[in-house]
Amino acid sequence: MIYYKLTLKHWLLLAILGFSIILASIQPLEMESYLLHQVGTLLMLIALFFCQKKLGLSYTAFLFYILFLLIHVSAAHYVYSYVPYNDWIKSIFHFDLNQAMGWTRNMYDRLVHFVYGLFLYPFFYRLFQVWLPTLKPKILFILVIQFVMASSLFYEWIEWWIAISLSPEQAENYNGQQGDIWDAHQDMLLATIGAIMTGLIQLCFIPKPIKSD
Repeated sequence: MIYYKLTLKHWLLLAILGFSIILASIQPLEMESYLLHQVGTLLMLIALFFCQKKLGLSYTAFLFYILFLLIHVSAAHYVYSYVPYNDWIKSIFHFDLNQAMGWTRNMYDRLVHFVYGLFLYPFFYRLFQVWLPTLKPKILFILVIQFVMASSLFYEWIEWWIAISLSPEQAENYNGQQGDIWDAHQDMLLATIGAIMTGLIQLCFIPKPIKSD
């Protein structure tokens, strides 16, 4: 079902996001970097409301969009590079994920890029579906994957442009590269993989047209 107006269940999701933003705004690790990331949150919310009203979105697309923003907001509080996910896992499950996986850096930023493709695929698919209504689902799938790849690259350019205007310490906090020269490449790859996974799942559930004799 396509919604053009916000219903109670939409407002509940927005209330959860609003509450999360309030919590994340309490003593973030680095206020300037936090505010820069929250500018992105604001722009994404504007885009969400505009597309909901003008193009219509399924509740699934809206839900996953908000889930992505929740993950982004929590990352912004800890400046991405310092999200203590491994400490959380150790305290709850008594399991050291970083050690088990052989990770030597904080991988939360990788998660955010992965879920960018994984969670925002339904939203992007809807946009292309409205703009290009005559295309087959498989063609739309390819277009969405290409869009995720291109938008990921554009984001890395924006991130680089902002980083060069900051001090080295502020740039590192905002950029979250953590000394990895292939950081941008791996981020874009993970976003692409996430989009492909959701796209393939969605393709499996699209009803095939019945051929007439």
